Amino acid sequence: MAHNWKPDGWKAHEARHLPHYEDAAELAEAEATLSVYPPLVFAGEARALKADLADVANGHAFLLQGGDCAESFAEFHPNNIRDTFRVLLQMAVVMTFASKRPVVKVGRMAGQFAKPRSSATETQGDLTLPSYFGDNINGIDFDPVQRRNDPARMVKAYSQAAATLNLLRAFAGGGYANLRQVHQWTLDFMGRTPWAEKFAETADKIGDALDFMEACGVDPATVPQLQGTSFYTSHEALLLPYEQALTRQDSLTGDWYATSAHMVWIGDRTRFPGSAHIEFARGIGNPLGMKCGPSLEPDALLELLDVLNPSREAGRITLISRFGHDKVEEGLPKLVRAVKREGHPVVWSCDPMHGNVIKSDSGYKTRPFDRILSEVKGFFNVHHSEGTHPGGIHIEMTGQDVTECVGGAVAITDEALGDRYHTHCDPRLNAAQSLELAFLIAEMLNQQVNEQQANAA
Repeated sequence: MAHNWKPDGWKAHEARHLPHYEDAAELAEAEATLSVYPPLVFAGEARALKADLADVANGHAFLLQGGDCAESFAEFHPNNIRDTFRVLLQMAVVMTFASKRPVVKVGRMAGQFAKPRSSATETQGDLTLPSYFGDNINGIDFDPVQRRNDPARMVKAYSQAAATLNLLRAFAGGGYANLRQVHQWTLDFMGRTPWAEKFAETADKIGDALDFMEACGVDPATVPQLQGTSFYTSHEALLLPYEQALTRQDSLTGDWYATSAHMVWIGDRTRFPGSAHIEFARGIGNPLGMKCGPSLEPDALLELLDVLNPSREAGRITLISRFGHDKVEEGLPKLVRAVKREGHPVVWSCDPMHGNVIKSDSGYKTRPFDRILSEVKGFFNVHHSEGTHPGGIHIEMTGQDVTECVGGAVAITDEALGDRYHTHCDPRLNAAQSLELAFLIAEMLNQQVNEQQANAA
């Protein structure tokens, strides 16, 4: 339990990248409404995720965290939720099969709305309006009505998050995630791509293993771990009025938890010492993520870790590196060494998306797949060299058949970006590219396991 902490204590600290609400009474009304709504997640679920992440920190599991760059009200549909869930299941199965280790599945879903902006306003011609901060704050269209920072959008975002969570829980525990259904997780539009065919081969092997178990007298239908899966949600805890309104005190332990998601993270722009976001995060019992980019120095990182995890609890902190493909092997080692030297039990995860954004010749913002893969390889290389555990991957992806990131086996070209470019924010990997990345990570995990076994022999 954090000392001298209250859910609204962040208001006395410097808060960057928060929207300005013109009507204080309207904001207070939205906060009051949310404060009496049921929690979206429960403290016990957050503790279960923390225990799973402790296994990752100890090198016994791997973290897969993925989902939308920014969820939107317009694209809210059960099929979109289902298809992203399906791709995450496929990725997890591929990595589990290769590494023979559990994969902890965390979606960027059911709350990933708000996005930081370098400027609070945007000007087009003679008109200046608030920047688009995400659908739980304002609308994407450059229009005075849409761009108004509207507190009532937080209540709508809660409702969408609740519906999303309801469907995810049904998928995870209602039979959809049953390993007997593994062949049915492949999305129809992927056709006979090389990675869809390779996944089918993996699915065949899993089916053979289940048949073998059944022949030996172990009925897979009676093994809970094969009938469903644990699936958690996460988002950046950027919009602090929303987070505070959904913070509850656990009746069992007396500790405070953010009930908006199982895990929340602090972005690269808001993780400075003494920030309002750090102050809020230090008092909640949830697992926390923190983005680590090129601007972060080792001493500052250690100071933040001492604030956020003074008891050095394994599973509490996930450090999400985001350097860019050409900077990761230069910038990450000093952070890894400092954390290792001080004995902080963290999960190291790789975000290969945010440092690799470019503007294409066609004018679209994109992320080349080869740069994404290069950063992941660099991340694994650093941990191999430093004797630490590459614990996870953090990606922006979707189950939709979009054309937003160039490259990959599906060979999306610059000219094809405009075909199905639907993102409300940054470009996402599509299903085929996500599965391709999973197989490439699986190779790295398998190599790591083989080396460890050889060293132990």
